Amino acid sequence: MSVEFPRAGFWRRFASLIYDSLVVISLSMLTAILYFAAIQALVALGVIVQTQGQDPAGFIDNSPLLYGIRSVLFVGVNIVFFAYFWTKSGQTIGMRAWRLKVQTREGHLISWPQAIIRCLAALLGLGNLVVLVDFKNKRALQDYISKTDVVALTKEENKRIYRSLD
Repeated sequence: MSVEFPRAGFWRRFASLIYDSLVVISLSMLTAILYFAAIQALVALGVIVQTQGQDPAGFIDNSPLLYGIRSVLFVGVNIVFFAYFWTKSGQTIGMRAWRLKVQTREGHLISWPQAIIRCLAALLGLGNLVVLVDFKNKRALQDYISKTDVVALTKEENKRIYRSLD
């Protein structure tokens, strides 16, 4: 990849994060429904004992194990969402809409370990605030830690990446 694109600024990153947040919220809701259904099935089968008349959601919240499993599932779904898209095309749904791409410093797709490190370092999007003070490099905390860049693409390059996924 010989073409270099400028690094993305804060506001485009923020707009992309808003788009992706809507998708992640939907995936989290689906995860919660499936988890709740699985717990209810285990209660119905007698594998888990739930006190008569106890609220099912309260039952999960009051059990450290069930609450921990639910939390791990939510974090895992978020990491898999971002890591999958970043490693496949360099773009999540929101990034595609705002013509952004995450890549290595050499311009290649990032690896799964880089994607996971990037997710954890993003601190729920707060890592992007570093871009506001890093005028020269326009890099977020997660960019520095995972050795990646987020670049702003041209319309033509964005279309090329999208077409190459078929």
